Amino acid sequence: MGILQNIKTYNSKEPTVVTIGTFDGVHVGHQKIIKRLVNAGINAQLKSVILTFFPHPRMVLQKDTGIKLINTIDERSEILNSLGLDYLLVKKFTKEFSRLSAEDFVKKILVDKLNAKKVIIGYDHRFGRNRNADIEDLKLFGEKYDFDVEEISAKDINDVSVSSTKIRTALNEGNITKANMFLGYSFMLTGTVNKGKGLGKKLGFPTANIIIEEDYKLIPKYGSYIVSSLVNEQLVYGMMNIGMNPTVNGETESIEVHFFDFDDTIYNKKIQINLLNRIRDEQKFESVDALKNQLLKDKQASIDYIKSQDI
Repeated sequence: MGILQNIKTYNSKEPTVVTIGTFDGVHVGHQKIIKRLVNAGINAQLKSVILTFFPHPRMVLQKDTGIKLINTIDERSEILNSLGLDYLLVKKFTKEFSRLSAEDFVKKILVDKLNAKKVIIGYDHRFGRNRNADIEDLKLFGEKYDFDVEEISAKDINDVSVSSTKIRTALNEGNITKANMFLGYSFMLTGTVNKGKGLGKKLGFPTANIIIEEDYKLIPKYGSYIVSSLVNEQLVYGMMNIGMNPTVNGETESIEVHFFDFDDTIYNKKIQINLLNRIRDEQKFESVDALKNQLLKDKQASIDYIKSQDI
């Protein structure tokens, strides 16, 4: 797949089949639509293209919205890369772009830039300045500019929207099992390993402190989780705490991972943490020794879970 961060760098003149959307989460509903896109491309000998937008339109048009996304743009690209499409085009969303008329969007982007011969889109899709055009307008533009429009049904669209809502709710509640079921893969956090205060090491549980740069990334409910990661080409398992470290009077939110049977130095390395299951809520213990005893129980629970899943 060709992942292009700026649509201006896309120069192919090959005919395409296109779908449009933010695709945050790239969950099982999205995957169904993308499979449809890829198959349509194969059957009609067209290059399959996803046109997505970043920043999220609500970030630009409603700056106080506080929207949190399931994926960072890099995570989204990585997941889409595994689904067999030919091109992911990331269009920078700006206020200027939002003012583009519906026909200008169709002519300048879909026709002139992407050479679209087919567009697969939701029945309720709206586009153009003030979102004043709908799928019926798109069909008329298709007749004018010689491309077909395939409508995604209300049922399929509802599958997509309900899943997104459920995923965000599940993550905010700490229900990783439900979130992963709707995603079709393990929810991930991607960040750089930063040197911490060494408190975990003193307890016998050295941790990698993960710094996530993207402030729009959704962070699940505080608590402890069972995780996995590919570090230095080695699959490792561990347990992660998200929270404020109340037992040691922590003052800022932290994401700390203790990997099992792993002692490589990975400071300043960017890693992806996959959340497999939740252990418990974050809690304040009466002493550091009580915290250490709980960590020993958490580790055993994590190991038992990993063995039970045959992973």
